[in-house]
Amino acid sequence: MLPEGSHVKSVYLDPHDGIINSLEPTSTKIFIDCSTIDTATSLHVKSEVANTAPQSFFYDCPVSGGVLGAVAGNISFFMGCSSDDPNLPRLTGLLQTMGSKAIPCGGPSLGLAAKLSNNYLSGIITIATSEAMDMGMRAGIDPTTLASVFASGTAQNKICDVFNPVPNVCPQAPPSKGYRGGFRVELMRKDMGLAVDMARRVGAKNVLGVCGLGVYTAASAAEDCKGLDSRVVYRYLGGAENMVD
Repeated sequence: MLPEGSHVKSVYLDPHDGIINSLEPTSTKIFIDCSTIDTATSLHVKSEVANTAPQSFFYDCPVSGGVLGAVAGNISFFMGCSSDDPNLPRLTGLLQTMGSKAIPCGGPSLGLAAKLSNNYLSGIITIATSEAMDMGMRAGIDPTTLASVFASGTAQNKICDVFNPVPNVCPQAPPSKGYRGGFRVELMRKDMGLAVDMARRVGAKNVLGVCGLGVYTAASAAEDCKGLDSRVVYRYLGGAENMVD
């Protein structure tokens, strides 16, 4: 699991140290890449592996659930394979030793397409949750009460329930630990950018994407936000942290 496509390409295809150099034409290896990268790079690496060792397999298999999910062993894997792939039982058995779900998404690169769609939605929900929490708190509502209202109403979402961006609402979440740990804001900026690019490529109308990407780009550069968990956008947006006990 690596941060960017260039890292994955280097690990597999570097002319001196790349994994591909260890493959024989008759190799029967299964490679599972859990990085969140652009689909073009993933398909390129898959093609190079297949050309070098036709009996080997490369799967894109990004994950979701964050550090909390990884520690608890309940992250989800989005597999770039079909539900009738002959390797599916082996893939599922392995991945479920680390997480709770392994979902075949249809074929090569579609695990990544699913992950980018997921992170796009998660990133936008985080911004909306931050704004809604701050708005209600400034009106005088206790943040824990406000989160309970959202949990009981049509605004219910996992970001609010598990990763609430307001410190002390979810004691185990990164916002309650100085926004340390978790999914760094720079990585969310990267994934939002990849998602916006994917939407453009497939012809999807994406009215919130550019705005959301702008927020994460600016937060990644802000001195009091960079390097911290992505829910720090609450701070970047002027969230009233001083109203929290």
